[in-house]
Amino acid sequence: EKAVNLKKDLAEMQEWMTQAEEEYLEKDFEYKSPEELENAVEEMKRAKEDVLQKEVRVKILKDNIKVLATKVPSSGQDLATELNVVLENYQLLCNRIRGKCHTLEEVWSCWIELLQYLDLETAWLNNLEERVQMTGNLPDKLDAVNDALESLESVLRHPADNRTQIRELGQTLIDGGILDDIISEKLEAFNARYEELSHLAVSRQITLEQQLQTMRETDHMLQVLQESLGDLDRQLTSYLTDRIDAFQMPQEAQ
Repeated sequence: EKAVNLKKDLAEMQEWMTQAEEEYLEKDFEYKSPEELENAVEEMKRAKEDVLQKEVRVKILKDNIKVLATKVPSSGQDLATELNVVLENYQLLCNRIRGKCHTLEEVWSCWIELLQYLDLETAWLNNLEERVQMTGNLPDKLDAVNDALESLESVLRHPADNRTQIRELGQTLIDGGILDDIISEKLEAFNARYEELSHLAVSRQITLEQQLQTMRETDHMLQVLQESLGDLDRQLTSYLTDRIDAFQMPQEAQ
């Protein structure tokens, strides 16, 4: 009777494993929304816990069959053979579910990381847009133009590492058919805004550089003219002081 019960337990265990495999490993999942992906991750975590909890039952079956094999070698030998098959299938199921759980967790982590990088780069684009707008109505002063140019250039020196991560993470998920529509839409919007703002910022940078160069040249010319006028003023003052008649002066002094 004990052998019959153990045989029944082995059959039930094998049946449970077959159902678990069909439910957790043979389904074709499509992750078209973050909610679907997150639910799949949670489901696989529960599946992993459920499978691992069966380890206690497997151990009890193994111990009982060993005891029976000691008492009734013939019955125990047959059950031991069936037990080996169940143990092998159980270990395989555990490994496959662990693997799928790990894969889904990695995919979810990849999605979260992509969102974080997009948030960082969006904040940078907002800052860049603000700096570009600030260069629109500048006072016609050299210091103001110079400060605006330096401020814009400091934002443009932003490293490209984050954008590289966005491209690679997005492509990895899209290649796996995971959230591909949502990610494609997000990346398209981000890239379009990045191209538009970066081109506008570079164009404004060139304009400011040219404006600054013109102002510096004008400032230098005014300084030279001022120095020349100062020299002339001092020369004329000396002529007046010495009471020199205008017709005795050089033509330019007259």
